[in-house]
Amino acid sequence: MAIKIDIFSKNIELNPALREFIEEKLGSLDRYIPGLADIRVEIARPSKHHRSGHVFYAEANVKLGGKVLRAQAHHLDLHSAIIDVRDELKELIKKFKEKRADSARKPRK
Repeated sequence: MAIKIDIFSKNIELNPALREFIEEKLGSLDRYIPGLADIRVEIARPSKHHRSGHVFYAEANVKLGGKVLRAQAHHLDLHSAIIDVRDELKELIKKFKEKRADSARKPRK
């Protein structure tokens, strides 16, 4: 089952190259959770007048086992923000899987 990635943008043009970059980077999360249903990604430039500092924003939400895992990043470069979100989601997924495995190993009282 392939990952379904819904991409939303605000104050940024979502061109095919950017869409492909997002799908490539976040699609790689499939190896951590096979059959992962869908990811909701939002990329934005919070305001059109902001020209310096961390002007790009990326956020991703993953529904997993009745929980929502959420990662977000602000960065100078949109591509770097997307990569930061992917890395944060990867860690959240690993932590979620470890917690679920640990609770399965605990003896029932």
